[in-house]
Amino acid sequence: MLRKTSNLLHPKPPIPLYPKLGWSLYQDLLVSKVVPGLYIGNFRDSKDLEQLRENKITHILSIHDNARKIHKNKEYLCILASDSPGQNLTQYFSSCNDFIHSARLNGGNVLVHCLAGVSRSVTISVAYLMSVTGLNWRETLNAVRGARNVANPNFGFQRQLHDFEVERLADERRRLKEKYPYNPFTDEEDCRKLVLVYHNSSRLADQCEAPYPQRRPPLSSFSHINRLQSRRSSSKDRSSSTSSSRTQSPARQPRSQSKDRTPDMTTRPP
Repeated sequence: MLRKTSNLLHPKPPIPLYPKLGWSLYQDLLVSKVVPGLYIGNFRDSKDLEQLRENKITHILSIHDNARKIHKNKEYLCILASDSPGQNLTQYFSSCNDFIHSARLNGGNVLVHCLAGVSRSVTISVAYLMSVTGLNWRETLNAVRGARNVANPNFGFQRQLHDFEVERLADERRRLKEKYPYNPFTDEEDCRKLVLVYHNSSRLADQCEAPYPQRRPPLSSFSHINRLQSRRSSSKDRSSSTSSSRTQSPARQPRSQSKDRTPDMTTRPP
């Protein structure tokens, strides 16, 4: 009876006709399992004891503006960082990789969370999976999106992931292999399966004609970013040119009245 009562109190939603707007969104409101031992969630998930217990979370990586330890029986790594494109997250990649990887090797489960579970936590998770697999940043991000549909780091964090791949990824992979020579995980195989899930779900969502407005597609390349930057620079150039033309243009002369309309104010001799 207790089991039936609990099922009635927490019923599963019906499978919707449009998966990208229904069931997947419901899943994204909960903790998302990416690979064994690595989970992504939001701030509310980090306080939900039922979800933490259900997913056997032992370690919590909290990264947001007011990150702090909440549960006394959990291992924490707290990072104060804002969700702004100018925030440098690359400086935390190595320490986060050590925290996540050592916890997984010891049989723990790590929840990486920010406020919404969309940008900062996803960036940290992508950087870790890049470091323990042979995937590039875009493939890894699509893999995370296969597990969590709302995953969408801001364009500044995507740029940092790209730069991390070009400049530091090889050294970070070498460092992790030297520090943790034993790696029993099949993360690369799992991530490639998630990439297929992401592409299949995107293709299915494109075929559906949803009656609701679709969400803005995630930024998976820098073409959109470059267009935004070019628009901003062109608008600044236009504003500066108009202001300079206003300062250089001479003042307007008052319109002279025509001779036939000008009254004759001269006095005539008597």
